[in-house]
Amino acid sequence: MKDAGMKLAGMKDAGMKLVVVSAGLSVPSSTRLLADRLAAATVERLPADTEPQVVELRDLAVEIANNFVTGFPGPALSRAIDAVTGADGLIVVTPVFTASYSGLFKSFFDVIDKDALAGKPVLIAATGGTARHSLVLEHALRPLFAYLRAVVVPTAVYAASEDWGADGLAARIERAGGELAALMGAVGRPVEPLAQVAQVGSAESLAQMGSAGSAESVPAARRPAGETDGKPLEVIPFEQQLAALRVG
Repeated sequence: MKDAGMKLAGMKDAGMKLVVVSAGLSVPSSTRLLADRLAAATVERLPADTEPQVVELRDLAVEIANNFVTGFPGPALSRAIDAVTGADGLIVVTPVFTASYSGLFKSFFDVIDKDALAGKPVLIAATGGTARHSLVLEHALRPLFAYLRAVVVPTAVYAASEDWGADGLAARIERAGGELAALMGAVGRPVEPLAQVAQVGSAESLAQMGSAGSAESVPAARRPAGETDGKPLEVIPFEQQLAALRVG
């Protein structure tokens, strides 16, 4: 059986897993072209044995629709979901339809468990016929992946018809690829346990700071509440402050 929608590029077990989701419908597709350029900009900053895996949603349209009816993914859709949820980083690209992401794009992420992308680095991108739709990245795509609790890179990339061949698009692609690669490199790094951080304001932590553990040797932001430079902190109720402003 043909592995619909999955374009494997010889990904090695030792490499990082970068998965690209393209919702383009035509062949060739500007959406797929942007996805490939973003993948290239990311891969060049990752280990040499990293190869991207591309999921073409147009090949999965029937199985996605059947999943909504039956509640079960078909073989190709199941492999695509496993690839996306098991990735170290994602690049997702959609064409703009009616000032938002395509229905096929949204439907694919609707069939994925809402907790499966939590903490996963994601680069969002879109293509459209006019630059007027560029805000789709911020009012549609970014909120979607924020809801899924993914970690979206700061730079999102939109490519209108007039952007192809322009200098600005190449720079945005490089910057976004670098940000995603940096986040993917942070995956799996140990986080310092909070238990190792001394309790702020405790006698023990103060004794370990400065020569004599005096309040002057402790930054103001870390001093016990109600103490500033040895003087009691005066707390003025908000109602009293508001009344003084009205009198003035």
